[in-house]
Amino acid sequence: MGTSSRTAASARQAAAPSRQAAASARPAAPRRRGAVLERAILDAALDQLGTVGWNGLTMEGVAAGAQTGKAAVYRRWPSKEELVADALRSGLSTVEEPPDLGSVREDLLELCRRVREAMYSRPGFALRAVLHECDSESAEHFQNVILEGVVQPTVRLLMEVIRRGMERGEVRSDAANAYVCDVVPAMLMYRSKVCASEWTDQDLEEMIDCVMVPLLRADGT
Repeated sequence: MGTSSRTAASARQAAAPSRQAAASARPAAPRRRGAVLERAILDAALDQLGTVGWNGLTMEGVAAGAQTGKAAVYRRWPSKEELVADALRSGLSTVEEPPDLGSVREDLLELCRRVREAMYSRPGFALRAVLHECDSESAEHFQNVILEGVVQPTVRLLMEVIRRGMERGEVRSDAANAYVCDVVPAMLMYRSKVCASEWTDQDLEEMIDCVMVPLLRADGT
C-alpha cells in the first residue's frame, strides 16, 4: 500500500469515532404509536397549512414534521384531502356559549369577535389556506368540515342571541329564521374566501350596525 493510501485509510479510521459520536449525540426520533402518533401527524398537517399553504403541503412534509415515516401517514390517510379534513376537524375550536351582554348589538359584536379569534388560531389559519387555495374539486372534501366546524355552530349561537333580543323587545318577532342567521357567517366566509382579507374591529362594527341591527330591529325602522 502506498503512502497516500495509508494516509487516507488512517484519516478515515480517525474520523470514524467522531462520526459515531455525532450520530449518538443526535436525538433519536420519538417512538410513538396510536393516538399519540396520530395527533403528531395532525398537528404537523396544521403547521404545514399555516406555513406553506394547501398547495405546498405534501404528505412527505407532514411526515417529516411529525418525525415519522411517510408510510405511517399513508396507512392512516390515503390522500392529502382526507388528512387535511381530519386535521381541521380535530383542531377547529368553536364558541360554546353565546355572549349575554344585555343588548343584541353588543352580543352580536362579541360573538363576531370570538369567531374571528377562532379564525386567527392555528387551525383557523389552516382553514383559510384551504379556502383560499384549493380548487372546487378538492373543496368538496371540506364542505362538511366547514359546515359542522364553523357555519352551524355560529348559526346556533346567532339564533340564541336573536331569541334573547326578542325576549327583551329589541328584535322583531319573525327574525329568528335561517335566512337572517345565515347573514353573518355568509359575510365572514365571503370576506375570507373571495376577498382574502381580514375583519377589523371597525369592519365588524359596521357590519352589525349597517346590516344586522336594521335587519333585526323590532320597530321596523
